[in-house]
This record gives sequence, structure tokens and C-alpha cells, in this order.
Amino acid sequence: MSIKENLISIKNTFINPNCLLVAVSKTKSAEEIMEAYDAGIRDFGENKVQELTEKFELLPKDIQWHMIGHLQRNKVKYLAPFVHLIHGVDSMKLLKEINKQGEKNQRIIHCLLQVHIAQEETKFGFSEAELEELFQDEALGSLKYVKIVGLMGMATFTENEAQIKDEFKGLHDLFEKLKSSSLPKNVDMKELSIGMSGDYLLAQEMGSTMVRIGTAIFGERNYN
Repeated sequence: MSIKENLISIKNTFINPNCLLVAVSKTKSAEEIMEAYDAGIRDFGENKVQELTEKFELLPKDIQWHMIGHLQRNKVKYLAPFVHLIHGVDSMKLLKEINKQGEKNQRIIHCLLQVHIAQEETKFGFSEAELEELFQDEALGSLKYVKIVGLMGMATFTENEAQIKDEFKGLHDLFEKLKSSSLPKNVDMKELSIGMSGDYLLAQEMGSTMVRIGTAIFGERNYN
């Protein structure tokens, strides 16, 4: 099937039609991205800063670029002028750097806080306790060029649907709890980014507002 046909069939399965589809275009060519663009996609996710900045230069300027990989502080400056949303923010140090680069570019940068929900040690993210500590830190509210718009999490890489569902539900419950809490003024809990090619329907059942889908749209990755 073509990229366009893949997108149509994915969209037809969506439980929540308002859930945003972020097309994960890492390792994919500008031509392949343009196929998805021509099929109506405007949100694309990349996990490497250099690849993201190169594609930003090449491709239409109404694309909203999502940084979905682990972001190092020394790379924030390259994304700050244009990035639409940074998905994987996992430390106060990174938030401070995003704020600094946002100020230099005179733009407020939207971020999601990554929460560690998987049983794998390799995944990044805050624990629930660390998240509560972050929201109690007065320094967070002073970051004028950062807007935290929600949470992001990645489930354990497993065939066990019950486990994935449990992990997603735990994050959704935390998301709902935070929404009804008193939070700093630069925090607006409206996005829950969970779900990828293999589990996006489970994620939508669990309240996802944003899914990151790559392989199901573009096919297998082209790692050279």
C-alpha cells in the first residue's frame, strides 16, 4: 500500500477522531514526507536534531515539527527557532535550557513532560514523585519561555496488552489528577501523548490525545 493508503486505513481505525496523528518520519526522505503531507498530514516527528533541522530547511514551512527523541541540552539551540513541540522533557535542567533558548528566539516553546511508565530501564522520564517535586519547585513558574502542555509516555515493548493498558491507564490517571491540581501558570495539562504504531488503539482507549505513528505509515525504517 502507498503512504496515502496507509494513512487512510489508520485514520479509519481511530477510536477518537480528534486524536492528533504525528507521523514519525525519522530516516524517511523528503519525498516520502511529502507523500504524507499531500495526504493532509502537517505534524511530523523526528528523534535526531540534525535530521530534524535539515528537513525543516527542505520542506514546507506550515509543517509542525515534533522533537520526539531524547534531547540533549547542547542541541536545544538548533531547534528553538522553529520546533512546534518537544515531547520528551525529562529534567529541570533541560527545561531551563529550553527557556534560555526560547528567550533568545523570543518565542514560547511548548513541551511535554516524559513520565517513565515502562518496566524497561532504558526509557527516560520522571517518576510520579519527581513530577510532584517539579511542580512544587518555584523555579518552574519563572520559566517565561516554556509552556508545559501535557505528558508523554512510552509503554514497555511487549506483546502483553494487559500490561501496556495498565501502563497507559496509570499515566492517564496521573494526567487527570494533575489537571485538577493547582499548577504553575506556565503549565496547561491538555495533551496526553501515548501510543505508537503497535499500540495506538489501546492508547486511544486510555485517553490519548496524540499518537506517534511511523512504521504503520512509512514501512520499516531505513537504517544505513
